[in-house]
Amino acid sequence: MAMELQRNLSFSIQNGGFDSEFDDDGKLKRTGTWFTASAHIVTAVIGSGVLSLGWAMAQLGWVAGPIALSIFSLVTLFTSCLLTECYRSPDGTRNYTYTQIVKTNLGGMKYLLCGVAQYVNLVGITIGYTITASISMAAVRRSSCFHKEGHEVGCHSSNNGYMIIFGIVEIILSQIPKFHKLSWLSLLAALMSVGYAFIAVGLSIAKVAGGKHVKTGLSGTVIGVDVTSSEKIWNTFQALGNIAFAYAFSVVIVEIQDTLKSSAPENQEMKKAVSVGVSITSLFYLSCGILGYAAFGNSAPGNILTGFGFYEPFWMVDVGNTFVVVHLVGAYQVFCQPVFSIVEDWCSNRWPESDFATKEYSIGIPMCGLYKVNQFRVIWRTLYVIFTTVIAMMLPFFNSILGLLGAFSFWPLTVYFPVEMYISQRKMPKFSAPWMVLKVLSVVCLIVTIVAAAGSIEGIIKDLKAYKPFQSIS
Repeated sequence: MAMELQRNLSFSIQNGGFDSEFDDDGKLKRTGTWFTASAHIVTAVIGSGVLSLGWAMAQLGWVAGPIALSIFSLVTLFTSCLLTECYRSPDGTRNYTYTQIVKTNLGGMKYLLCGVAQYVNLVGITIGYTITASISMAAVRRSSCFHKEGHEVGCHSSNNGYMIIFGIVEIILSQIPKFHKLSWLSLLAALMSVGYAFIAVGLSIAKVAGGKHVKTGLSGTVIGVDVTSSEKIWNTFQALGNIAFAYAFSVVIVEIQDTLKSSAPENQEMKKAVSVGVSITSLFYLSCGILGYAAFGNSAPGNILTGFGFYEPFWMVDVGNTFVVVHLVGAYQVFCQPVFSIVEDWCSNRWPESDFATKEYSIGIPMCGLYKVNQFRVIWRTLYVIFTTVIAMMLPFFNSILGLLGAFSFWPLTVYFPVEMYISQRKMPKFSAPWMVLKVLSVVCLIVTIVAAAGSIEGIIKDLKAYKPFQSIS
């Protein structure tokens, strides 16, 4: 690696300095701008979390709902800007990943805790994606059934078969080397996520325009009518977790910033990108939440495309859910690849002489050329997908799982580490005004995370009381 870096630096100097082909770190010149970075942020943020915002609004109401969405937006914007300041170390060295920034600025135990939080979150997301994809696959079948048999027919079906189908597809795709880095995958996932989000908004607008009255309120669901007092509290906490999940993108900010060209300071360009990206996303989320609540009222479904507040046009509902499935097939690979890599790298370093862990076998595949297979990689990746599929079949609860994932990732990854790194890099004196403001923000967000996690865990416990394992029904 060092020789390659030296060779690249020498080549760039011989050809007129760093402005020719390579950047100051010896890597090929980056070409990204604040505009492309903001586009990456929008496509990274908008995902399956948007489908639960109508339900979250129903729990919070017309007052607290928009306020909560706005506060999460502002906090995410602020802490993301703090994170952009940490891309370069004080000596000018670049940090290429979120964990590398934490290691450089905080090190030690905090670096270890960051790794645990990040990888547990990645595993949780792949479980959540399995649940969401299976529900959407079942919804396609149910939508066609409702269209043929009528809306009064249950048209229920088991989700387990769809989870197994999704798992089989992921096992196959996980064996493709660097599948998550294929250029078309990111574009396809972006188009799918924006597509189903717009379909959800469009169907909500159509339902509101239909003129049918639904019950809404300043405080959302009504105690004694829609929910009990305890359900109101727990659902409110869970709704905060759902909103937090919708804004979970901090772990990719550093990678996005690393695409920016150096003609302008990366931190300034990235702040523009974050401001534009989060602003666009926030307006879109407010639209989804408000329109979803206006369309369904206090009875808003947990997943706006699979709760069947919409029956017609049935083909539009089918297209929306198909977009969800296609998006999650690719997104699953994006989030599981870091988990694959850390285990495979550790094993190859631990047992470098083992053919099982390191040897590659070439297999000829018609029309595809040679495909390299490693025994450990095949077994490990297959077992991982089986594990996430089994857990999803055991805990197939959409809103509760999303809320728990959002709660778990929001405080440590979105707030705590960016705040601590910024304080460390700026060498802020303890108990100074800026230090106090940042610490108070971190504590308040920790409290929000705790109550959101509590609400989601209570929701899972409640669902488990009426649920038989491996018998999930849509």
